[in-house]
Amino acid sequence: MNWTQVNIYTTTQGIEPVAFELLSLGITGYTVTDSNDFKEFLENKNGQWDYIDDDLMGLSDCETYVTAYIPENEQGTETLKMLIANIAQLKMRDENAQFGRLEIELDGVKEEDWANNWKQYFKPFCVGKKLYVKPSWEEAVGAENRRILEIDPASSFGTGQHHTTRLCLEMLDDCVCGGESVLDLGCGSGILSIGAILLGAKNAVAVDIMQNAAETAAENAGKNGISSDIYKTYCGDVLSCNELCDIIGTNYDIICANIVSDILIAMAPLFVKFIKSGAALIISGIITERADEVDAVMKQNGFIQTQFADSNGWAAIKYTIN
Repeated sequence: MNWTQVNIYTTTQGIEPVAFELLSLGITGYTVTDSNDFKEFLENKNGQWDYIDDDLMGLSDCETYVTAYIPENEQGTETLKMLIANIAQLKMRDENAQFGRLEIELDGVKEEDWANNWKQYFKPFCVGKKLYVKPSWEEAVGAENRRILEIDPASSFGTGQHHTTRLCLEMLDDCVCGGESVLDLGCGSGILSIGAILLGAKNAVAVDIMQNAAETAAENAGKNGISSDIYKTYCGDVLSCNELCDIIGTNYDIICANIVSDILIAMAPLFVKFIKSGAALIISGIITERADEVDAVMKQNGFIQTQFADSNGWAAIKYTIN
């Protein structure tokens, strides 16, 4: 298997939060190159070191970065997109730039140059009982009796190939009966809310902290023949923007949020605000080791678990509320 080397440029203070983002996606193996570590070594080295190579000396002036390796396959490309989105969110929260530039380089290729390389892994596939997911550049082969969901995620997360997205689509397939209003938080490419409308939901609101994701979701809705009258997209952070929360409104029949565990935990009280009694909440982006922790918080906020599914180390959970 081939692997993509991912370098995330940060500062000494940023190592821990960057490592946390990697761990939240199940990426447990990474290395750290930190100039402060080498400076400390130079200051405290003993007499056994009488010569240090010039290349090593250069480490004292290097930019700090964290390196991880992600497999070059369809799951890896989706994980990488999640990581890119999460690091971008971390950068937005780092108001004083204490974590450095928080930019990603892939095998010496800048992030923006990588944007099209993942397309080789995105092939059409069936998901659930009713949907057929395809990119615009592929033909719909074997899509008989299924609703075609055409998605071009660009640099946003959400082709449907990652386990979390598939699990959410399968749960939506089971709970969309027709006429529902849907809220998609952390929408990425918009695949979940667009899928819900194709399954019969009457309208949807899609929200993402990244502007390019909100724009991509709106474009994808148009590609699927969904008008802006019934599909609204917004860019912003519902955790910090009360005005956005007011715009989003309440009484949704279905809420889906495929993010990461800590954001889901923080959003739990908002889910209560947005959802109507007896409605469905579908959450994912949860590594299985943290599923119990997330579930406990949802239950503390009044949600009742109705379905649990996991795949390859990732979990999705469906709830209702009285």
